[in-house]
Amino acid sequence: MRYRGLMLAAATIGLATAGTAVATTSAGAAVTGCRVTYTISSQWQDGFGASVAITNLGDPVNGWTLTWSFATGQRVTQAWNATVTQNGSGVSAVNAGYNGALGTGASTSFGFNSAWSGSNPVPATFRLNNVVCTGTAGPTTSASPTRTASPSASSTPGDPGTPGTKTVRVFWLKPTNVAFDQRYPDGIATVMREAQRYYRQELGRTFALNATVVETVNGEHDTTWYINTNCDPNGDRYWCVVANMQAELRRRFGLANPDSRWLVVGEISAEDPGKSGGGASPGWVLLSGHDADGGAGLNGPMNRWYGGMVHELGHGFGLPDSTSTDGTPMSASFYSYPNTHFSQAQKNAILAGPYGSFLT
Repeated sequence: MRYRGLMLAAATIGLATAGTAVATTSAGAAVTGCRVTYTISSQWQDGFGASVAITNLGDPVNGWTLTWSFATGQRVTQAWNATVTQNGSGVSAVNAGYNGALGTGASTSFGFNSAWSGSNPVPATFRLNNVVCTGTAGPTTSASPTRTASPSASSTPGDPGTPGTKTVRVFWLKPTNVAFDQRYPDGIATVMREAQRYYRQELGRTFALNATVVETVNGEHDTTWYINTNCDPNGDRYWCVVANMQAELRRRFGLANPDSRWLVVGEISAEDPGKSGGGASPGWVLLSGHDADGGAGLNGPMNRWYGGMVHELGHGFGLPDSTSTDGTPMSASFYSYPNTHFSQAQKNAILAGPYGSFLT
């Protein structure tokens, strides 16, 4: 298992409510096509969480605004990775500072929580910089946004939704004393989709995620148990946290280490203060509380967490750390994400590695 300590930094999540000024963006070259995938990642009695993935199928843009209308009175209450405003039924999402540039074929995503009552249909039309997104210019055709609903906030072994094989299977383990927060499954899903986009950019192929990208697991113990149980008094304390998480996931979900069916990513909302960390080995990525916080938008700029996941997935696909800061994400250069790239040797090793067949 390869582990690394990670830097901590302050961050804010921007949500503008109706009437709040929205920063002006430059649309750059004219957009001639776009695709939007609208995913209901979780739904409860009075609210739901959604992730929105945008793919630019036209000319490059430097700054984007995505607009749509809710048909049944849904109301955005919180957002991340975009500044979202709502006026009546109309909603507008403006890029964050780090995800405004979209080249031809490039994708980005953001998430939000919303209140609802009665019914919760998918918006009928999305516009990117005032161009209707039909998806017809992309490699797959979809005349309207797709929706994947996940009404449950917890996962148990044997659920009908157990994912198919050769996917990256992602878990967020929530200890008993940690309140459910929709930002975590939605934010971690956003990180995974960005890593998925990056791998396609670098390798020409990428891994599959599941309809429910992040399976939320109600843990069996509180944070203190995960931090202090099965600990080597002379070892790194974060090892206890991630090892306890892995052991519980393996037992409850029948997972192997490594598992030929899935490359598994586990994140837990627990860690000993000052002892944060995590790591990966072929087939598994194990991350503690500050990575989960980062994915939720609570712990530093998002590009740092995007780069960190690309790095750990590299280990999951079989790559070692680089021996120097060499511009690749397998070194400290991942902090410079997205300005970091796999070397040709690393690309070859991923494709020839134990999970290379997962990439399509």
